Amino acid sequence: MRFKDVFSIIGPAMVGPSSSHTAGAARIGRSARHLLADAPVQADIAFYGSFAATYAGHGTDVAIIGGILDFQTDDSRIPDAIRLAEEERGIQVTFHEGKGLYPHPNTARVKLVSAAGESVEVLGTSIGGGNIEIVEINGFRVKMTAIYPTLVLFHADHPGVVADITGELKEEHSNIGYMSVDRKSRSGDALTVIELDTEITEVMLSHLRRISAVQSIRVVDITDKCTMAKKSQSPGEYPKGVEEDEVSPSE
Repeated sequence: MRFKDVFSIIGPAMVGPSSSHTAGAARIGRSARHLLADAPVQADIAFYGSFAATYAGHGTDVAIIGGILDFQTDDSRIPDAIRLAEEERGIQVTFHEGKGLYPHPNTARVKLVSAAGESVEVLGTSIGGGNIEIVEINGFRVKMTAIYPTLVLFHADHPGVVADITGELKEEHSNIGYMSVDRKSRSGDALTVIELDTEITEVMLSHLRRISAVQSIRVVDITDKCTMAKKSQSPGEYPKGVEEDEVSPSE
């Protein structure tokens, strides 16, 4: 685990009794929401380990739905998040106990589906102090903390693609704090996750879109700065440059 500062160990301001079971769960939910292009109409959450045993009593269920609604960890609406999701946003919410192996006692699998039929499936763990690790995105094995502004790039597994991506970031004077790459098969689909020390800008995204092998880009930014930028937006909306950008090879 890569801690940003002492506050990463102490934990964030939050609603709920446990930084692992509420703040961490909310961040898993927010990360999943940022990986979906549009507002979800379905949210299916599987809990594992201690999450499965205590999610209702510890508020893990309302916290993770609050995250899916793009609420910050200390948002006073979190205790009412399930009702808000179902009655005001029209989201079909289901919870169940996950089956099979899991990487950490505090693990959740979140599947979101939009009205257009796009879906994202995320496996996340809450590892203490409100910190999380996303370990799987749509079947790709990753390691993402969501502490820093994060680029998630879906692309073809071609020679030089990663060099092209990092080259564009170099031109933008962006320092990479951490990067992971996974692929489904040789010359098949691949996923690159890059945590940056700097803000992700629309200029940066426009340059990355020009790379022919890049299929789509998501931005996961649940830092305080990004949250402040969204306060004029409806929950779940993204300011320009923070939402997903679909790209075609011709662009």
